[in-house]
Amino acid sequence: MKKCRKKIVGKALKISVLCAILSTEAMTVSAQDGNAGIQQANTQVRSYFESGTNLMYAIGAIVGLIGAVKVYQKWNSGDQDTSKVAAAWFGSCIFLVVVATIIKSFFGI
Repeated sequence: MKKCRKKIVGKALKISVLCAILSTEAMTVSAQDGNAGIQQANTQVRSYFESGTNLMYAIGAIVGLIGAVKVYQKWNSGDQDTSKVAAAWFGSCIFLVVVATIIKSFFGI
């Protein structure tokens, strides 16, 4: 019985020491300069923005091609709501392009 208690106490002591070391490390890591971290995050987000804008334009182009095919199919089949579908697909393409451009100009990137 005493051996079990010694093992349990020994493990608890090891865990307590490990927790103390980890919490000390966490306090050391979190004691960095906040302004430098914010500036670094700002730089990283701005560096990704151009790629994101190009991705939005590419998605807009793909949506436009898919929409053109869908509208063409409806037009050839003689559906009555062709103009409504065309307006919806065209509007979604314009929305993607306009949003990317407005965000680009709004944030001055």
